[in-house]
Amino acid sequence: MYVCICHAVTDREIRACIAQGAGSLRELRAELNVGTQCGKCACHVRDLLKEEKDGAGCPALASASFSA
Repeated sequence: MYVCICHAVTDREIRACIAQGAGSLRELRAELNVGTQCGKCACHVRDLLKEEKDGAGCPALASASFSA
């Protein structure tokens, strides 16, 4: 699902970036440009970050490797 429409960033890309070590919205902004244009996706990006940190993310995605 697209999370950031402005930069065409999906939830899978965000989860993969988190799995590779991004631990904050600031780091996700730097890597994927999420939340840098209109900012409407920032809340959802924070939710995804929290999900992944809490271990509630999709287990299949956690073990998969994605290239951005």
